[in-house]
Amino acid sequence: MDQWTRVRRTVPAVAVATLLALTPASCTSLGSVGGVRGAPGASGVRDPYFPRLGNGGYDVQRYALTLDYTPRRAADGDRPGRTGRADHGGPPGRLTGTAEITARATQDLSAFNLDLHGLDVTSATVEGAEAAVNRAGDELTLRPDTELTDGQTFTTVVRYSGNPATLVDADDSREGWLTTRDGAVALGQPSGSMTWFPGNNHPSDKASYDITITVPKGLKAVSNGELRSERTRGGRTTFAWHNGDPMASYLATVAIGTYETKTSRTPSGVPVYTAVDPTVARSSAKVLATVPEVMEWAAEKFGPYPFSSTGAIVERGNDSEYALETQTKPVFPGAPDQGLLVHELAHQWFGDSVTPKTWRDMWLNEGFATYAEWLWAEDVERIPVGASFRRAFAEKANWAFPPATPPSAAEISAEPVYGRGAMVIHKVREAVGDDKFYAIVRGWTAAHRHGNASTDDFTAYVEKESGKDLKGLWDTWLYGKSKPGGGGGEG
Repeated sequence: MDQWTRVRRTVPAVAVATLLALTPASCTSLGSVGGVRGAPGASGVRDPYFPRLGNGGYDVQRYALTLDYTPRRAADGDRPGRTGRADHGGPPGRLTGTAEITARATQDLSAFNLDLHGLDVTSATVEGAEAAVNRAGDELTLRPDTELTDGQTFTTVVRYSGNPATLVDADDSREGWLTTRDGAVALGQPSGSMTWFPGNNHPSDKASYDITITVPKGLKAVSNGELRSERTRGGRTTFAWHNGDPMASYLATVAIGTYETKTSRTPSGVPVYTAVDPTVARSSAKVLATVPEVMEWAAEKFGPYPFSSTGAIVERGNDSEYALETQTKPVFPGAPDQGLLVHELAHQWFGDSVTPKTWRDMWLNEGFATYAEWLWAEDVERIPVGASFRRAFAEKANWAFPPATPPSAAEISAEPVYGRGAMVIHKVREAVGDDKFYAIVRGWTAAHRHGNASTDDFTAYVEKESGKDLKGLWDTWLYGKSKPGGGGGEG
């Protein structure tokens, strides 16, 4: 029986954890269909923790997303549900989208996959010709009318609609499309971006983004990068955002609500855009006023700021359960404290510009961002880094597992990735000395600017630039399963 159709075949929604464990559907027979000689692209990149995320056979260059969203009427206040969480304004509204994806084939392709959760596909074209469409869980497989050749740049257009979903991860955190009292906010770590647009949903494939969102008049729609235009017609307002620098899909965001927005610039001229829920605008004002100062401080420590703008999105406290380093505008669940602001802005260097190759490399994001908090506390609050180190060393949770090898997907954002990850960075500083340490950090962010890097890349870089064999350090602090004796040094 032919499994291919010209529109989406409806399938039941399945929990994301189950979908990631499914055996990939075989597409090997497609190579002979209609005289096509290429092979299908892989339906996953075999990430150590999320093997079904991402896709093979192509490299995305640009996403142009045109979205229209109408929130459902907000609930009258936050009502805890069975899980104890707030209802976040009720069920999602309706999203209609068109994704224009420009990509380069990395092999001769007879078919390729996109990651998409739950939404209904109404049409798909490749190079302007209608493509055959197949759905299997979160895998949207497209068969072009004509073979794509290795090295060819091609454009895919997918039209889709529906009620975007919220996913519950292995660690019980919520991501994807989160409904808020007055709109929605999209958070994508590690897999939630596929709830609102089809794509190559893995950090290893970065692209530029143009995101245009139309919402009812009176609401604002905020996304990554710079606001190119804002236009109101017929009771609806369209916001066009441009993010020209490479970005991983998990860092893309859309936030819709009745925000208070402000613009300014850092002393070096970087544009700053903040969007704050009115209920937390007053409590956020003081810390958000330090964004320019933090950015200048971080650039001195870590090297030139890698993007063309910066800012923040601050939701009400119950609208999201955690902060996320969405590129150029991190999202905060309520007014952040100073340490959290420093942490998420440091991620713009560590995680957003220098992005992990796989989800096993998360400690490079969180270890550096946590260490940035320690550095800020020392430079501004006069709390020595050594004191922060000793506090982290004493915390039992930081020793549950080595930061470079989380036991499962449920632990990629657990305490050792943060606290022990920061201890690894400090041990490198002790081993090489301050001058060499900061030269290494600035060199690291320059060498991998807008790219991807692994733990092995980092350890090799540190040893090359320092001229030191640090195997003992890595074995003890990065990969060691037990807590070092004697307090681990003075820190």
